[in-house]
Amino acid sequence: MTAEDSPYSVRLATSAQDVTAAQRLRYQVFVTELGGDGPLVDHAAGLERDAFDPYFDHLVLVDRRIDPASLSHVIGAYRVLPSERRAAAGRFYSETEYDLGPLLASGRRLLELGRSCVHADHRGGTAMFHLWNGLADYVLDRGIEILFGVASFHGTDLAALAEPLSYLHHHHLAPPAMRVRALAPHRQEMDLVPSDRLDRKAAMAATPALIKAYLRLGGFVGDGAWIDRAFNTTDVCLVMDTGQMSARHRDFYVRKKAAA
Repeated sequence: MTAEDSPYSVRLATSAQDVTAAQRLRYQVFVTELGGDGPLVDHAAGLERDAFDPYFDHLVLVDRRIDPASLSHVIGAYRVLPSERRAAAGRFYSETEYDLGPLLASGRRLLELGRSCVHADHRGGTAMFHLWNGLADYVLDRGIEILFGVASFHGTDLAALAEPLSYLHHHHLAPPAMRVRALAPHRQEMDLVPSDRLDRKAAMAATPALIKAYLRLGGFVGDGAWIDRAFNTTDVCLVMDTGQMSARHRDFYVRKKAAA
């Protein structure tokens, strides 16, 4: 199937209608499916939103077969905030949960990622691939050097999450120059199972696909998890240096840039 044949297109939100459709999708995923909540969640309208939304760019995956007037045309979403917009927002969203000192002191071009989701009817196909391509274009166009953002495990049962959290701590802890740190009082140590007692297969099976995708690209996790009881999640902060991706994925990005 060529790009022209695909029912999908990925772009930045260009209207309030696009943003509202993304917030509606987020409600379906983060509130209805996963049991999350928040002070600005609009249950009557079915919208998951927060105070940061006006400052972020909203990358949306659109199903062109669906009438935008239905507000169901956005079937995938990512929101992204480049570092030059942090001052206007007051802080990065992640600073609610993590001390980002090492990243902020680096002087490098940062991009915060968040609220990644795909409609249940479109998972398992090419939807996420399209979103990743759109993100790659955004990163290349703006010369982004470090990607970061919180990613979540569903639930707050630490016994159930001990294996994957410990595996991330022992095998994918960020180097000191990128090692953000989870903040008290919701901080949770991730070193819950000794390295020599870990079951790698079980740990990977319990790790969400999005987190595994970042790890394959050469990503790391910060020091400690953060328990978000309002959203019913256990969060880790992922960080990735775009200049230190695995050669295979770096070549993919370079090919995209050369073809642009």
